[in-house]
Amino acid sequence: MAGVADAAASAAAPGSGGDGRRGGAPEQQDGGRGEPRTLWGSSEPRPPGAGPGQPSPQQRTETLGFYESDRGRKKKRSLSDLSLLRFISAELTRGYFLEHNEAKYTERRERVYTCMRIPKELEKLMFFGIFLCLDAFLYVFTLLPLRVFLAMFRFITLPCYGLRDRRLLQPAQVCDILKGVILVICYFMMHYVDYSMMYHLIRGQSVIKLYIIYNMLEVADRLFSSFGQDILDALYWTATEPKERKRAHIGVIPHFFMAVLYVFLHAILIMVQATTLNVAFNSHNKSLLTIMMSNNFVEIKGSVFKKFEKNNLFQMSNSDIKERFTNYVLLLIVCLRNMEQFSWNPDHLWVLFPDVCMVVASEIAVDIVKHAFITKFNDITADVYSEYRASLAFDLVSSRQKNAYTDYSDSVSRRMGFIPLPLAVLLIRVVTSSIKVQGVLAYVCVVLFYCGLITLKVLNSIVLLGKSCQYVKEAKMEEKLFNPVLTATPGKPAGKQQSMFKSTQGISTDENGSTSVTNQPVHQKENMPSLLVTSNSDQFLTTPDGEGKDISQDSSELKHRSSKKDLLEIDRFTICGNRID
Repeated sequence: MAGVADAAASAAAPGSGGDGRRGGAPEQQDGGRGEPRTLWGSSEPRPPGAGPGQPSPQQRTETLGFYESDRGRKKKRSLSDLSLLRFISAELTRGYFLEHNEAKYTERRERVYTCMRIPKELEKLMFFGIFLCLDAFLYVFTLLPLRVFLAMFRFITLPCYGLRDRRLLQPAQVCDILKGVILVICYFMMHYVDYSMMYHLIRGQSVIKLYIIYNMLEVADRLFSSFGQDILDALYWTATEPKERKRAHIGVIPHFFMAVLYVFLHAILIMVQATTLNVAFNSHNKSLLTIMMSNNFVEIKGSVFKKFEKNNLFQMSNSDIKERFTNYVLLLIVCLRNMEQFSWNPDHLWVLFPDVCMVVASEIAVDIVKHAFITKFNDITADVYSEYRASLAFDLVSSRQKNAYTDYSDSVSRRMGFIPLPLAVLLIRVVTSSIKVQGVLAYVCVVLFYCGLITLKVLNSIVLLGKSCQYVKEAKMEEKLFNPVLTATPGKPAGKQQSMFKSTQGISTDENGSTSVTNQPVHQKENMPSLLVTSNSDQFLTTPDGEGKDISQDSSELKHRSSKKDLLEIDRFTICGNRID
């Protein structure tokens, strides 16, 4: 009974807080509700500002933002304080300050601005890249026949001048002759392919089958492009490789037949694509054309939600340039075939015009949406497309150098995967079958048309070369352009070869002091070691592991470079094995 009296006295004491707390016990129950309470013991010091009997803030139990000690006081509030009007008023007048998270909202705004800049920057790159493909494509029809004629003239008249060196023809002339012979052989082989029978065979299939066939043709076209340029490069190198080296190949003739077979099969593949597109244009309900256009939007799903780096995006941009230019040529073939069937009636051209515009517009819209979201999800700025354009311009300018190691059309093929030979064979086949040349006036028109193509090619090359020099200067890539990397030959130090290269193959300058990028390569004498000049785009591919010791002497000059590969080291197919899905 004495203990009960003491507890009642302590509950009535002024220091108890008037809330029914009992002293003397560490934890007691409040009103039988089972709510724990913690009181200050006599031996435990109180924190500053804490009165007798008040719990420590660190020892309070928080439930949904309220402390246990506050629940008793909230219960004593009047019901008017918890009214619905007070809650609605708080919701209507509640404020917040965006400047408290300024960095986050600034980043979001920059993303919006980046998405708005993507269409302009992307179309600049596409416009420049399409004209690069056009330049390489016109080269096959205009300058290549003239170069083949000059090479054959040199080969025929060579006994009249005598053998001044051991080479009958220059390596570039050998490659030109091989290209010309492949074009002629594949053109005559394409005459055995009946376009009309193929058209009716494809037209008799159902819409779903044609949709599947068209998707399979797109995949096959990419596979053919990836392996075809390797076949052509192997043929060129096998035909021009120095003969004193140990033979490590199967011979020129097997490589030549492989190249002819590849160009022929790839041309047939593109013909089937053009025929399928022609069937879609001529269908009555346009359902097949709609399905084929919707296939472009499926491409967004397959690429937008994947991780992309700058190099991966560069490879995709090159692929989009090649795909768009190829589609333009396919649309040209479709229009030629349709105009032939309607006896070249100009009224039918206006019937085809809306469908052509719809296909082109869908392709542009898909590319813009795809690149906009890829740059948004991967935090890539819109300025990266200027770097891509400068890299393409670097290829064009470097192919005009005195020490160029490849033709420009081959450089475009490696970079973008655009191989002009199969497409040129198909276009020649379609044009010759659609347009009948009869009479002297017709042949005069053909000659004038050929002169017009040469004029267009020359003007296009001049404008592209001027713009490319401008882009290279803006990107500050002159050092890479005029200081090519030398791959050391086995048994010779790289430093000696580089010094010899500077003394014998120095870049010529004109009277004004400007560096020339249009001179022809000078043939080296036999007592000089052979030099293989490679650009940064092929060093990643052509440098074997065994030559690391020879190249290590110049590695100190390249230590400042980052570990990531430069854009010039990325082509259409180098990065396929390193793609991040």
